[in-house]
Amino acid sequence: MSEILRIGLPKGRMERAVLELLSDAGVRVTPTARGYRPHVGLEASEVKILKPQNIIEMLVAGSRDVGFAGADWVAELSADVVEVLDTGLDPVELVAAAPGALLDGGRLPRRHLVVASEYACLTSAWIARRGLEASCVRSFGATEVFPPEDADVIVDSTATGATLQANGLVIVDSLLRSSTRLYASPAAWADPVRRRRVEDIALLLASVLEARRRVMVEVNASGECLERVVAVLPSMRRPTVSPLYGNGSYAVKAAVPRETLPRVIPALKAAGGTDVVVSTLSQIVP
Repeated sequence: MSEILRIGLPKGRMERAVLELLSDAGVRVTPTARGYRPHVGLEASEVKILKPQNIIEMLVAGSRDVGFAGADWVAELSADVVEVLDTGLDPVELVAAAPGALLDGGRLPRRHLVVASEYACLTSAWIARRGLEASCVRSFGATEVFPPEDADVIVDSTATGATLQANGLVIVDSLLRSSTRLYASPAAWADPVRRRRVEDIALLLASVLEARRRVMVEVNASGECLERVVAVLPSMRRPTVSPLYGNGSYAVKAAVPRETLPRVIPALKAAGGTDVVVSTLSQIVP
């Protein structure tokens, strides 16, 4: 039996997207009676569900081999971990925000400020970088409700800015951008066997992410228009061209970026293509 690979899955905001990504990659995570220790469909592996910041701490300590967390927590903890894959899921921006009434011409006032944040280290560094006279209050969630009574400014992550706006807060600065990423512990990455297993997981996940960005386009083309159809059909390398039975025509197919469809489909028709079929993909392994 291979050595157990210890995986950390995130609890909270990014949990659902990570579980869907794993499921689409064929890795089932099944709840058990021990709620924070589900069964995972990977050989010689065990999973624990933890807060993202705890996953980073466990990777640094070496008690987890691989896990998902946001880049914001890696920065906050100054963690020595290996970024294996940026999934791009749950993108957020870490921002400083304050009540509009506090601002003078869109700027923070020149007086002592109280700044609330879960990100104590990043906030302290931001205060120093901006040359502010300010103190930091540690929050433990719901940071947006601190102003104006309990803090003047907050530093918090936001996806759309809607929560900030609903609480009358205006963004005054941006500290960093973050997303859900797959990280490995330095010890696991230095071990050839465990590193290979982590890389295999990353390959599966990357294949799903690539498939989500593309669709399969299939089109029929006569011999006369084949070159024109191929010319307008973007593909990962070259499109696949197969002869159709009995009439000198061809079936052409390629995995194309989803966002190119509004341009590609009319161009295929204009080039003489017929019977265009667009289908979704599950995984693409280059």
